[in-house]
Amino acid sequence: MTTSGGEGTSAAGGRRRRGPGMTEVARAAGVSQKTVSRVVNGEPHVSPEVRDRVLRAIRELDYRPNTAARALLLGRYRRIGVVSLGSTLYGPSTLLIALERAMRRAGYSVALATTLEGQRISAAVDALLEQGVDGIVLSEPIDDGTPLRLSADVPVVSLGEGVELTPGTSAVVGADGVAAARIATEHLLSLGHRTVWHLPGPQDWWAARDRLRGWREALAAAGAPEPPLPSPGDWSPASGYAAGRQLAGLSDVTAVFAANDDMAIGALRAFADAGRAVPGDVSVVGYDDIPAAAYLSPPLTTVRQNFAAVADRAVDVLIALIEGRPAPAGPADRAVELTVRASTGPVREPGPAPHPAPAP
Repeated sequence: MTTSGGEGTSAAGGRRRRGPGMTEVARAAGVSQKTVSRVVNGEPHVSPEVRDRVLRAIRELDYRPNTAARALLLGRYRRIGVVSLGSTLYGPSTLLIALERAMRRAGYSVALATTLEGQRISAAVDALLEQGVDGIVLSEPIDDGTPLRLSADVPVVSLGEGVELTPGTSAVVGADGVAAARIATEHLLSLGHRTVWHLPGPQDWWAARDRLRGWREALAAAGAPEPPLPSPGDWSPASGYAAGRQLAGLSDVTAVFAANDDMAIGALRAFADAGRAVPGDVSVVGYDDIPAAAYLSPPLTTVRQNFAAVADRAVDVLIALIEGRPAPAGPADRAVELTVRASTGPVREPGPAPHPAPAP
């Protein structure tokens, strides 16, 4: 580990040549160390000619002040903050990896603040601002459902609709969970199902609320009745199984849209245990297209999210805002698409009523 202007230890344990310090910069620029410090820290009372001389010496010597001083010197931290859940679930973790890759390609490092342990979004934003960031991405946070009005002195990009942002320095981008849920629900309705039941995710998640809203919008647009909701799940197969057990006993349930693939997997097991065939008796659609979705029995119809496209667009928009340029127009290309597999099919025409079982 090295510090600016000091000696370090090499991987082999030997001493290595220290980088140039403030003394060398002062000597090269023909000024005092105090003047170099003033320039590095952005202080006034330095003439433009002297400031230019010091900056030229810094560049020529490749002097590396600490992060805070370098931010004052260059006007940027080259770091972007991300408010995320810190979750290992497929969607949030895959999106976070995609964001980090996009930021590093653009020459920015990443600072992370999570909300999974109950920290409010505003507190997470404050923590990032204290670290020093040039902009912030709000990615898959959770909240208490009340409107959040967020004001920050850096640009902010949100990947959800659950926050009111400062106009002009902020934007909402990302995969449209509402539209994706509509696509999933419309697919089932197009197969002749009278209505579609929904297995909702936890309602303190923006993503779960978007998918619930899209399901409702699709039913309303089609004039289909809205069935009652089972208790919200927690994204796990176990919660999908519990909800699926409730629905398996209802003969009018022929189509189900689950808020994620793991809950859909639980529902598939519940229907199988109840003797209801998929898709013969019940069609099931998930959300996320996890790697296992194509290898289930039957393979799962699901909404695929293009996490790389979402991340690239979010970073492009945020950097444009940081640099004071107009944000690039247009949604992420193919951010969501329906992947149709064998878990969905046409509604089965009702057959003759079964004969009652003989009395024992």
